[in-house]
Amino acid sequence: MYREVDLGSITDGKLYKSEDFACISSGGCVGCHECCTTVGDTILLDPLDIYNLSKALNKTFVEMIESEIELRLVDNVIIPNIMMQGESLSCKMLDENGRCSVHKLRPGYCRLFPLGRLYDEDGDFNYIVQIHECPYAEKEPVKISDWLGIENLTKYEQYIKDWHRFIKNIGDFLETTHEEAVHKKYSWLPIRFFFEKPYDLTKDFYEQFYERLNHFNQ
Repeated sequence: MYREVDLGSITDGKLYKSEDFACISSGGCVGCHECCTTVGDTILLDPLDIYNLSKALNKTFVEMIESEIELRLVDNVIIPNIMMQGESLSCKMLDENGRCSVHKLRPGYCRLFPLGRLYDEDGDFNYIVQIHECPYAEKEPVKISDWLGIENLTKYEQYIKDWHRFIKNIGDFLETTHEEAVHKKYSWLPIRFFFEKPYDLTKDFYEQFYERLNHFNQ
């Protein structure tokens, strides 16, 4: 999702890599789940998120639509996002105690919070700290790689870059055409290629993803 904002107004002004420390730890968020109730439809999901949610919920992507996830148009491309529920617009993954029921397999956006990613023109990125997002006042420094808690982070970060480039290329292409048929075809391509067909949950995700990406690029 592209946002035109003054970074100085929303960040601490620093750029981080995964081995850097940042003051973002909130001590386990005891008694708080505000970030799970105030995000609306902004928790966008990538194919790895769907792979993990399929494991956590024992559901396919299609089975999750309109129950845990929904689809929206983002920068000309159809992308899934976590569905909110109730008057408080709470995440549907919260349990009765306000805790995440899929925490070990939670989406990348959730792992990232209150961090964000700032991409350059080549598709590489740095992490940024969003200073107004988390209500916890007293935060402690933590290594970003530990905060994310993602196995094989180097492989994950490369995947995120490749997915970002793929989505951006489609969005940029659709900016150049106003043909309705072309928009309809290409805006749905990510869903058709990377989400609708279930992943084999017993096999490595990255191998399956790059097989689909390479097939698409042929």
